[in-house]
Amino acid sequence: SGVYYPLGVAISKVITEKVPGARPSVQSTKASVENLNLNEQGKGEIAFTLADSLSNGAKGNAEAGFKAPLKKVVALGAIYPNYIQIVASKDSGIKTLADLKGKRLSVGAPKSGTELNARAILGAAGIQYEDLGKVEYLPFAESVELMKNRQLDATLQSSGLGVASIKDLANSVPIVMVEVPAAVIEKVGAPYIAATIPAGTYEGQDAAVATAAVPNFLVTRSNLSDAEVYAMTKAIYDNLPELVAAHAAAKGIKLENAMKGSPVPFHPGAAKYFKEKGVTP
Repeated sequence: SGVYYPLGVAISKVITEKVPGARPSVQSTKASVENLNLNEQGKGEIAFTLADSLSNGAKGNAEAGFKAPLKKVVALGAIYPNYIQIVASKDSGIKTLADLKGKRLSVGAPKSGTELNARAILGAAGIQYEDLGKVEYLPFAESVELMKNRQLDATLQSSGLGVASIKDLANSVPIVMVEVPAAVIEKVGAPYIAATIPAGTYEGQDAAVATAAVPNFLVTRSNLSDAEVYAMTKAIYDNLPELVAAHAAAKGIKLENAMKGSPVPFHPGAAKYFKEKGVTP
């Protein structure tokens, strides 16, 4: 119910069509941290990840879900940004981050990129999990089902704009998008940046909402050949309209930004493609 899966399906399709002999399959996971660990273990050739999860993986941050620094994970390219989307039911009375205190909030699957985002944003706003009435560690779709049943007051979802789960929620109950103020984003620091969820992104959302965004990356493994990674990178970035057709969030993928802000080195095969296109780190 997020963006990674439908976009992963679209990427597998362009690789099947454009890379001779390639037969990709798409695996559904618990998001960034699991993706990075699977990639490191050789159980995947391309993985989606948030930039902060990638940074934690490179450092081997145990608290974030990494037993040791990732040695084989390298960047293939930056893609669209994830927006921190905090959605409350209108009935909950929540209008600001401070209003979350004492309320029931889902923060995403345990140790997912979304949950790491939740810890960072709430912490910078002076809110700890123990300040909340109840914390649920649930994926997007399950969080929305509980909100529809009035068993949750709000959900924090780190995803591309127009994500299916929030669309579903907004079409079912009146919602409030909660602002993440610039001062909070400044306190968290890189790779978080200020961003805006445009008015009308979701049903009943009449005004633009300020929030934080974090870049997403595609990563691969250092032990794949330059030719393989070059072919995959070319297939993906030469066919961005096909990805946009699969999910509107892909509109945020810009070739000129593909080498920006990576916490890990680029695979030489990917770097070769971007150099040919005049894109530099």
